[in-house]
Amino acid sequence: MEIKTTTTEKNKKVNHKYNRDKDRELVTGKFIFHEVPGGAMSFVYRAHKEDPVERYDFIDGQIYKIPLGVAKHLNKNLWYPEYEYVKGEQFSGGYNHMNGTGMRVGKKVRRCSFQSLEFVDVDDLTPTGSPVLTVESIGI
Repeated sequence: MEIKTTTTEKNKKVNHKYNRDKDRELVTGKFIFHEVPGGAMSFVYRAHKEDPVERYDFIDGQIYKIPLGVAKHLNKNLWYPEYEYVKGEQFSGGYNHMNGTGMRVGKKVRRCSFQSLEFVDVDDLTPTGSPVLTVESIGI
């Protein structure tokens, strides 16, 4: 019996290679440490199992050239939850059946972000929920 590789398996391999190559592209930007302004942060990161584990050291306000995958990680994954007390609601975060109370994530508090200094069309690099700033020039 012959085992055939389906086109979806081939497409997954091609997409994985494309995503991996895209995550390795270098982007320039400013590291912002919201948790400790003026502080430094270090961490190790590996996006794909074929990649080596690399150490990154950042100082608040400094400009760095880093892989796109690391920039995405800084903007999407480095947050901690602030919980809120809920009475009379059932949800997946926890539920007390005795009196209908529990805790759930009220908001996500960002620890840090990476602000791109390039004109790139990358949706994943923009932090979730970031404010929009409009600058207008008024001529007199």
